[in-house]
Amino acid sequence: MNEPAAIELGLDTFGDVTRDESGAVLSDAETIRNVVEQAVLADAVGLSFFGVGEHHRPEFAVSSPEIVLAAAAARTANIHLGTAVTVLSSDDPVRVYEKFATLDAVSSGRAEVILGRGSFIESFALFGFDLRDYEVLFDEKLELFSRLLEEKPVTWQGTTRAALDAADVFPKTDNGLKAWVGVGGTPESVVRAARHGFGLMLAIIGGPAARFRPFVDLYHRSLESFERDSLPVGVHSPGHIAETDQQAWDEAYPGFEAMNNTIGRERGWPAYSRMRFQHDVGPEGALYVGSPETVARKIADTVGSLGIQRFDMKFSTGTLSHEKMMRSIELYGTRVAPLVRDLLS
Repeated sequence: MNEPAAIELGLDTFGDVTRDESGAVLSDAETIRNVVEQAVLADAVGLSFFGVGEHHRPEFAVSSPEIVLAAAAARTANIHLGTAVTVLSSDDPVRVYEKFATLDAVSSGRAEVILGRGSFIESFALFGFDLRDYEVLFDEKLELFSRLLEEKPVTWQGTTRAALDAADVFPKTDNGLKAWVGVGGTPESVVRAARHGFGLMLAIIGGPAARFRPFVDLYHRSLESFERDSLPVGVHSPGHIAETDQQAWDEAYPGFEAMNNTIGRERGWPAYSRMRFQHDVGPEGALYVGSPETVARKIADTVGSLGIQRFDMKFSTGTLSHEKMMRSIELYGTRVAPLVRDLLS
């Protein structure tokens, strides 16, 4: 089992466009300013990481997380700042490296990047990429990004962007850039992360966390087979915290219902229900919603069953208000984090 001090507890947000306490929809601009305030509070309560996702659709306000993170860097001191995720397939690896190396400089070494293919596809058409190249875009760009992380001149050739011939990229970081790959749960994705030397961030948004143990074991075996040093494994899952289980459930459900039904209409899912929600917040579900004690026990169980080094709770879902999210962050840092460490000790 991990030592308690080794467990990092972080937060993720997609910058969901929310409603205020009166029910009025906030503007994108106000939502983004609120995300910065959420990062400031997360730092104040001693959390390890604050991640901001990249999206290009009306439900989410953040399309350039690096800029939001830079604003947060100027107002925080200790918390690491990164993405959840950067959609590398529809971006340029050189520019992604440059932006995060710059963020690392302005944050005094606190930048991280979590790379992924993303669960939405709007960015492909928006930036002129063909979905038929979905696999090769990510494969080639991830390989190139892994080379850029070495911070040496790169010679590289692929099919998805111009070749590089002894290209040197700036700025250089003081101590390297920490990078992960976000994985939804396919063996190929796990092996790819290990092959290129990235940390593994498992996005667990359905079912019990324990069922992902084979992927963790595969990752460690793959690191050994590629003769790589040990690298961290983390979990990203949705959650919300309030004083009691009932309060947390009642606060969180409307947002989960709204978001699931919006996406479900596009993907053919059945309508979300309170019955399904109550299953998802239980022991066999992937939602970490409840009182500090309930959420702490569930996180500790996940850490223990998977042997992970970090747990990131996605604290924003749908229309949940900024005020309720701020209280959730406060409880996560001041009550859940100490309880998790006590349980793991």
